[in-house]
Amino acid sequence: MDLITVDFTSYENAVTKALDAIRAHERFAAQKAILIKPNLINTSPHPITTPPACCEAIIRYIRKYSQAEIVIAEGCGDKDMETAEVFQALGYTAMADKFDIPLVDLNHAPLKSVKNPACSVFPEMHLPEIGFSHYIISVPVLKVHSLAAMTGTLKNMMGFAPPRFYSGRHGTWKKAVFHHRMQQSIADLNKYLIPNLSVVDGSIGMAEFHLGGAHCDPPVRKVIAGYDPWQVDRRAAELLGLDWRTIGHVAAGL
Repeated sequence: MDLITVDFTSYENAVTKALDAIRAHERFAAQKAILIKPNLINTSPHPITTPPACCEAIIRYIRKYSQAEIVIAEGCGDKDMETAEVFQALGYTAMADKFDIPLVDLNHAPLKSVKNPACSVFPEMHLPEIGFSHYIISVPVLKVHSLAAMTGTLKNMMGFAPPRFYSGRHGTWKKAVFHHRMQQSIADLNKYLIPNLSVVDGSIGMAEFHLGGAHCDPPVRKVIAGYDPWQVDRRAAELLGLDWRTIGHVAAGL
């Protein structure tokens, strides 16, 4: 089984059940280096950002089956904050200390240049080297998004885009270049770098806006896990009541 949706009771129970169902332990056992990528756009609490408890459940699962090095990596989008401040405010620094896991700021990590002439927005990108050396687990929270229609695992990869190349135009956010032709920009990014595994926290869900507004009512109370990020996001769109066929970056995987 490559895709599963399970009921949320607790992170420990739901994440374990989901990863067991897709036999993630077999893949983890083969890895030497694993990168966990939460969605930490700013210091807003869950469900706008991924809570440490969700990532902690993944860490515990990995360590049960693998000797792989684990890092937690993010590049926040807030124009006035650094990722280290976001890690600290949301409890990731304490959690990383507890498990002796490094925190990596993707906004300032060493980069490599990659090219793909088939990409209409980004025929060349500058992306963190660590994204190409580690097994990537994308851990977004389930949200409606004002520009991208939804935040899922594909959009969560925007955290890898360094502000020195992808801010300064089309807005003040650190990844503001993506705001122009948002759908194709996300699709292009995921031609260079895609998650190997996705775990979507749909325990609550944001129903109106990715930075605020109403929570999903009733709460979605689901966790999605899967290897194909387009399939994962299609399932996530359905949980938000959206038609994934109308969301360009999700439909692009057909």
